[in-house]
Amino acid sequence: MNGNTNLLELEEHMYYLADVPEPNVFRNLFPYSEVPKIAFNDRIVPHHMPEEVWITDTTFRDGQQSRAPYSTEQIVTIYDYMHRLGGPKGKIRQCEFFLYSKKDRDAVYRCMEKGYEFPEVTSWIRANKQDFQLVKDLGMKETGILVSCSDYHIFYKMHMSRRQAMDSYLSVVRDCLETGIIPRCHLEDITRADIYGYVIPFCTELMKLSREYQMPVKVRACDTMGLGVNYPGAVIPRAVQGIIYGLRVHAGVPSEWIEWHGHNDFYKAVSNASTAWLYGCCGVNCSMFGIGERTGNTPLEAMVFEYAQLKGGLDGMDTQVITEMAEYYEKEIGYEIPERTPFVGKNFNVTRAGIHADGLLKNEEIYNIFDTEKFLGRPPLVSVSNTSGLAGIAHWINSYYRLEPERQLDKGSPLVAEVKKWVDAEYEAGRVTVITDEELKGVIADACERLQMPPVG
Repeated sequence: MNGNTNLLELEEHMYYLADVPEPNVFRNLFPYSEVPKIAFNDRIVPHHMPEEVWITDTTFRDGQQSRAPYSTEQIVTIYDYMHRLGGPKGKIRQCEFFLYSKKDRDAVYRCMEKGYEFPEVTSWIRANKQDFQLVKDLGMKETGILVSCSDYHIFYKMHMSRRQAMDSYLSVVRDCLETGIIPRCHLEDITRADIYGYVIPFCTELMKLSREYQMPVKVRACDTMGLGVNYPGAVIPRAVQGIIYGLRVHAGVPSEWIEWHGHNDFYKAVSNASTAWLYGCCGVNCSMFGIGERTGNTPLEAMVFEYAQLKGGLDGMDTQVITEMAEYYEKEIGYEIPERTPFVGKNFNVTRAGIHADGLLKNEEIYNIFDTEKFLGRPPLVSVSNTSGLAGIAHWINSYYRLEPERQLDKGSPLVAEVKKWVDAEYEAGRVTVITDEELKGVIADACERLQMPPVG
């Protein structure tokens, strides 16, 4: 009996490993000399949003594959931020770490010493006995294991057959379970894999091991090349909802053991992660500010606000920490966040158009996505240029100096008029760049003196 439809269901499915002699690389979908194709068969699967969903983090693993390694101190500081951001309910459930360098192992020890329940400290290893020994030595409770699942990897990188790859992976998973360590199998390149000829049979075997050892065996669906799509009726292996449905229904993996890991090669990282949640995946794996290999991973801060939109609230997540982390990255780590990055970029809630600034001055809800001061500690701003007008300058002064309502200026203020005269003269003289904050501060101070007004700040 299906509790949602109140109808009897008959599910008869048994998918066996297709140990093909030649790799199936879906050349009809991925012709390398052309742009990949998105095909449809209009097979629709139902929404299956879990009651509880969460975020996991790969900042210290995938996030370190595209930049200079973090120092041990930086890792520990970022981990503290993650703990605060996730809130008392631990909505950022786990962080994963490399174990290969002494610096990384030192960071693991120091983060574990914090004693936080969340984010749980986990690791990432390749599917071999030597890497597994590192996990045992550190006394970790869970580890990710690389189990590449597309024929691109199995045949061309590993030079194995599907049967050989599966047997090798299952051996390492069994080793994990033998020592009481929870394995998290990272199905690399799942959006180019034979879902029903390899992935489902393999995951079915993983669930057999789970029952044998009475322990969870988790599955991470890795969209390594960012090829996943969320269009209803799209064909697998590119259809995110089809992959999650197959893992959950046909391989029998519980939602709380399924995690989505996406890349942004085709600008779909956030929408694909949200789709994974909607169709039965509890965890989405992200990195801070999307920093990761090539085009990056799903940005963690994006999924915090996606969570709030889907669930109707933040469940205790402290979003002001996001701004603190952005400042730490820029000032302490030296990472330059692109100015137009949502939620954290310098210009994400800055407007330059005079007509927009006029709207902000009248009511900031007109041109601001939400109360950015409340959630991120960043009120909406305007940049002053030749199109800002009196309203834009007034709004800049009020916002920059954080003037109380009774002290705020409007576009009829003599001070605003004086500043606009200077701005107009700059552009009439051929200027093409926006006015900097430091310039405006100087001009305002001079204008206050000429007008015999007290200083604004």
